Amino acid sequence: MTVTYFNDVCLLVDDSLSDPVSVIVKDGVIARIRRRGPAPNNAEVVHGEGKTLIPGLIDAHVHITNRRDLDALARYGVTTGIDMASWPPARTAALRAVRGTASIFSAGVPFIGSAGPHARFGMPSHAVVSEPDQAVTEVRRRLIDGSDFIKIVTEPRGHGGPAPDVVGSIVTAAHEARRVVVAHASHIESFKMSVAAGADIITHVPTRSPVAHGLARRTPAAIPTLTVSEALTGTMALPGSSYEVARDSVAALHRAGTPIAAGTDAVDAPNVPLTIPLGTSLHHELELLVDAGLTPVEALNAATSVPADLFGLDDRGSVEPGLRADLLLVDGDPTTDITSTRRIAGVWIDGVRYPTTDGISRDEPTASRG
Repeated sequence: MTVTYFNDVCLLVDDSLSDPVSVIVKDGVIARIRRRGPAPNNAEVVHGEGKTLIPGLIDAHVHITNRRDLDALARYGVTTGIDMASWPPARTAALRAVRGTASIFSAGVPFIGSAGPHARFGMPSHAVVSEPDQAVTEVRRRLIDGSDFIKIVTEPRGHGGPAPDVVGSIVTAAHEARRVVVAHASHIESFKMSVAAGADIITHVPTRSPVAHGLARRTPAAIPTLTVSEALTGTMALPGSSYEVARDSVAALHRAGTPIAAGTDAVDAPNVPLTIPLGTSLHHELELLVDAGLTPVEALNAATSVPADLFGLDDRGSVEPGLRADLLLVDGDPTTDITSTRRIAGVWIDGVRYPTTDGISRDEPTASRG
């Protein structure tokens, strides 16, 4: 039996840190949390004075193609990646089976229109769905292929995305199959369409017209990907776009009580014009969320318990007995200073220590053009 004993660590409890406690991990599972005491026999002892033990982080919007990508996440304490597009199915299945690094949960092949920007990414032909009566068959195909949830790429009218009736049919078919639906919506019109169609989670926020309070109140959950908004309005300087619009949208969603999950749209691919580094970028995303109005605790929840709840990952997202021992040990108090997540003292995946960096510089680049 493999046993790890975390001594004198603080945990996130409600909106603050606990007094120092001991956490015992046995065979990849959090077995017990108690006040200080002697370590079990033959346990690896981790001294946690001045440190905080939080759940392994979850990036709720990434793109993963190989083992190297999983390792890039794990190295920076991101122990779970929610992949927003992956094919072929055999490769995705192989990545799910990899142990000793970050876990992947994937949409598989997303639903796209025939002429939108995503039609140029080399997806299989069945990614394109043009008629409502195709929805049931194509949702079933994705379930057979192993999709953990369904993703739809929506676009404004005239931009080549699926029509509103097609989007609605896909959402209905996915819900009948008891699958969560994530809608890509980077424009205000597609954002409204996705909410009206009943998508469970909207990923991205507009950078031209902000999400108003009324729309925010109707939004069930959001993955804003502010890191991408910052890059698009900065590095790529898209005309008519403003980062402040994206930040204001997140602020409106937060005020409306919309559950917000942290995601980056990180990808390492030569054919993508904008690349966001895997792993490091999630720490930057947490800082951007705090800048948009979330408290540090809310930002931590956005990368742990909130995505775990939204995607039905009931074995992770919190430091509690019985849960998977995906853990991140950081120096300092991230409930008062969110940049503390960069000061990585250790990462454990399924109870096993993972080789990590000694921390993340604030000056480390978060996005670049390919």
